[in-house]
Amino acid sequence: MSSSQQAIAQVLNGMASGSIKVVDLTKPLSEDTPVIALPPEFAQSPGFSREVISKYDERGPGWFWHTIHVGEHTGTHFDAPAHWVTGKDLPDNTLAAIPAAKLIGPVCVIDATREAAADADFLLTPEFIENWERTHGRIPADSWVLMRTDWSKLPVDAFLNMQADGSHCPGPSPKCIEFLVGRDVLGFGAETVGTDAGQAHLFDPMFPCHHLMHQAGKFGLASLCNLDQLPATGAMLIAAPMKIVNGSGSPVRVLAVVPA
Repeated sequence: MSSSQQAIAQVLNGMASGSIKVVDLTKPLSEDTPVIALPPEFAQSPGFSREVISKYDERGPGWFWHTIHVGEHTGTHFDAPAHWVTGKDLPDNTLAAIPAAKLIGPVCVIDATREAAADADFLLTPEFIENWERTHGRIPADSWVLMRTDWSKLPVDAFLNMQADGSHCPGPSPKCIEFLVGRDVLGFGAETVGTDAGQAHLFDPMFPCHHLMHQAGKFGLASLCNLDQLPATGAMLIAAPMKIVNGSGSPVRVLAVVPA
């Protein structure tokens, strides 16, 4: 058996024995899934909806299936570079064109739960990450960076946290995203409805995670959950969206392989 075969066998044996576990970082997708709201002058993304095609009845006596209708960026979802204007001209920028090997990588989890609980507008900064690196080591290239805030545990109203001036939720600062692009990460993930902070329309550039990550050909993951079940380092992330031709993103089942 080759060394690569042995490595795969070790993972499979670990999963069978319970020494390695799989953590689902995906929120269930349903008609109740909250959707980001844009200013009224822009087109809105629809919520998830479905209708029965047949259900063991005269329309199909032996099978059950639905027609579904959903925006690409609904629920736990994957952002491809083509999602933002800054990534529109890049090669391999849509879902069907992304190399499959880029959908799997190591994951670094940066815990900002205390800060987000104290301040809904908390911003992740390079200084915060550098302090994390002093404990956990330098963020490696081609890794996912996930911002843990426990925001996914909030009820819908608090999760969206819409005020008169828009949403208020934590996220990365522009300098933070510049820093992570410099680390050559695969992408950035968050527990909030999108990858940017709620007030990111006021930043320069606006929506920096979208603007800068996708400009660099990087990816985004939004509406994650269960980040409290991951170690700071040492886990592997699998984020495989639907292979939609010219797709800018899709709902995704995000899985982490974690030492138990």
